[in-house]
Parts: sequence; C-alpha cells; structure tokens
Amino acid sequence: MSNVSLFNPSQVPAFARNAELSATTLALAGGPAPSGLKRVSIKGGVFRLLSGGKEVAAIDERYLDVIIVKAAPKVSRIFYAGSYDKDAAAAAPDCTSVDGDKPDAGVKNKQATSCAQCPQNIAGSGKGQTRACRYQQRLAVVLANNPEGDVLQVTLPAASIFGKDEGGKRPLQAYARYMAAQTPPVNLDAVVTRMKFDTSAESPKLVFEASRWLTDDEYVAAQDQSHSSDAAKAVSATPAATDGVTSVPVAPLKIEGKRPMGELTKEEDAPVYEPIAAKAKAKAKAAPVEEEAEEPEVRQAAAPKPTAVPAKKSKLADIVSDWDDE
Repeated sequence: MSNVSLFNPSQVPAFARNAELSATTLALAGGPAPSGLKRVSIKGGVFRLLSGGKEVAAIDERYLDVIIVKAAPKVSRIFYAGSYDKDAAAAAPDCTSVDGDKPDAGVKNKQATSCAQCPQNIAGSGKGQTRACRYQQRLAVVLANNPEGDVLQVTLPAASIFGKDEGGKRPLQAYARYMAAQTPPVNLDAVVTRMKFDTSAESPKLVFEASRWLTDDEYVAAQDQSHSSDAAKAVSATPAATDGVTSVPVAPLKIEGKRPMGELTKEEDAPVYEPIAAKAKAKAKAAPVEEEAEEPEVRQAAAPKPTAVPAKKSKLADIVSDWDDE
C-alpha cells in the first residue's frame, strides 16, 4: 500500500480519526509535537518549507504562486531584547503584539503598556536608525496548484509590507491597493498571487503580482480554507509558536546605561538571540543596515489593470501537494 492511499484522510479508519499522539510516538519522534501548522520562510532569499521548525524542502525558483486565503487584520509587532546569533537555541520573542497597539496577553517581558509609547518603537532603538521592535504581516496561503492542501503561514518583514510601486515591483500593501483600484475591484482571494524575490534588495524582500484568475472550483476551495482553524492560527500565531518554540530568552545585559537594542535579521523567521554584552564591540564596528520602511499613506488612485500571465508549477508546490498524504 502506498503512502498516498495509507494516509489519505478519506481512508483513515474510524478509531484513528481525531487521534492524539501517544507517548510511544512522542518518545520516538524526539519530543513534543509541533502545532501542526506549516509555514514558508524566506531565509537567505530562498523559499523554504518548515514543519515544526525543521526545514523539509527548499526551491531554487525566485517565485512562488499562492492563493492568499486570510490575512491578519492589522500589522503585528515583535521584539527580541538580545542580538542575533544564528548558533543559539531557538527562543520565543520577548514581546509581541498581534494588533500592533498593545502587548499580547501573557507577554511576560512587556516593554510598555502600549506600542505607541514603547521605547523599542523609536527610530534608533535598533541597529542604525531602525526600530528594535519589528513590523510583521501574517498571511494564510495555499499553493496555487493545490488549493485544497495544507494552509501555510507566511510572515512578512516590513520591507515586504510597506513601500511604493517601483517599476511594477509592489510590496504587499501597494499590491493590495493596486488590485482594489481596478474596475471592478479585484479581491486577493480571487486570484493567484505570485510572490517574487526582489533581486535588487540586499536583504530578502518579496514583491507581489497577480498571475491569473482562480477557476470556480479553486475559488470555492479557497473560501473553505479561509474559514479553517489552520488559517486562523496562521494569522494569529508568531512563527516561533508555529514552530513549537515556547521558551523566552534570558533578558540581556544593559551596556553603559543604554537599553538593549535588537538587531535587524535578514529574514522573517522568529530569530534566535544571545545576550548583547558579548557582541558590544563587534556591534560598534558593524556596517549600517537599510532603514526600515515606514507605513505609507493609503492612496486609491486608479491604475492600469494587471496583465495575467500563465501560472507555472514550482518544485516546492509539488512537494507540498503530497504533504497531506505523507
């Protein structure tokens, strides 16, 4: 019997439906189970599929065709008190805000009672003139060639969210405004969206464009996915929570009376950190990083309609389309 037939949801026997992992399975799997939600990372300028915090696939293509089925209603915030260390153990952020207005309930290391008054939200609190507290936009997507498959979390950094249309290269909000300005308006859950790396950017940055209309069946599947529990988790959970990381990093040491400053990472993943004292000298000599983009003014000016282009199947999509059957 193949994996496809063995693990197809329609073939699961009654006693195995809605089953929880047993102690035996957990012991052999190496620990607690992940959230069950998978996500797409853009670490290193490559589309990577993660499950339980582990990379299971990566592709060389510079684009990925998806259907955006749900988005967090507001841009979220995330703060790490220490400096980035790729070799440190993964840790949950010190402070988060799903609505960008106030720290989430349960945050133990709140930096302020509101994001607007937070010292980590001041230009210069991070490296160079950046802010130590970072913007993030959480999306729930499905792959264009498998709309009934897994819902995937995509967490975008500020550079992929804000900014202007530059020669047809549109960050997420500019793309959404462009589609909304069409006649009639085009909803993002009615089209295939192509996420592409901006190869002119120093750090991983995505731009967006419409690839094609959904078919009737694809649209129905996308609407069903938008109401799923996985879609709700994708737009509310931090990447660390999606990966099953629950430990919070130890508060870093302060240097010369200054508050700790979080360094800008080069990808949207929940990064891992170490106390800042060990890197104080190196930090002083570090090259400046590009200043974080600010949220632009919303404009509704009319624009020409996007040109539809044929969607191509990516290797990553081929891999993920089989996940439900593994």
